[in-house]
Amino acid sequence: MNSQVSARKAGTLLLLMMSNLLFCQNVQTLPVCSGGDCQTPLPELFDRVVMLSHYIHTLYTDMFIEFDKQYVQDREFIAKAINDCPTSSLATPEDKEQAQKVPPEVLLNLILSLVHSWNDPLFQLITGLGGIHEAPDAIISRAKEIEEQNKRLLEGIEKIISQAYPEAKGNEIYLVWSQLPSLQGVDEESKDLAFYNNIRCLRRDSHKVDNYLKFLRCQIVHKNNC
Repeated sequence: MNSQVSARKAGTLLLLMMSNLLFCQNVQTLPVCSGGDCQTPLPELFDRVVMLSHYIHTLYTDMFIEFDKQYVQDREFIAKAINDCPTSSLATPEDKEQAQKVPPEVLLNLILSLVHSWNDPLFQLITGLGGIHEAPDAIISRAKEIEEQNKRLLEGIEKIISQAYPEAKGNEIYLVWSQLPSLQGVDEESKDLAFYNNIRCLRRDSHKVDNYLKFLRCQIVHKNNC
């Protein structure tokens, strides 16, 4: 009896793993635009961008969990590591009710600002993690994958703005992660603390972007009927 239960659990786990693998492969190979001039209909474009943003958030979460498992030993480390995120100064909706008060073209440019701001910290993570002691390949590979997929996400969001709100193009706010220089020329613990907080902030922002895009798809494509 126990062996049958164990076999069923193992089978279910294998199916979940295969499903996740197929999802990741589909996201990686699915182009944001079908052609150079991007004639992809807006509903389909939204679907692809939402799928991609969710994939990126999953990668950030995996990277955060892996870093936490490798370097965080106690609550004291977390207390020392956590600082305000560099994007905290940007006024962002905290829930659906607040998001409904923001014009969709403004929220799209807000999303674009957040995603653009990830470029420098991602580059810093990829170059800096290589020099950190015993940095797992899984963390570095995920950071590289996010950097690549982030380019596609930016392209998709820009195409949505061009199609739905062309008059709003170029209205994004450019943000700089001012904490990044602190990663240079410091001891190992300080680097670990800084990397932990930056990965935490990237994960936080990616969750916001994922939720905002799903909200906008419902609002713009489905006329709030979802």
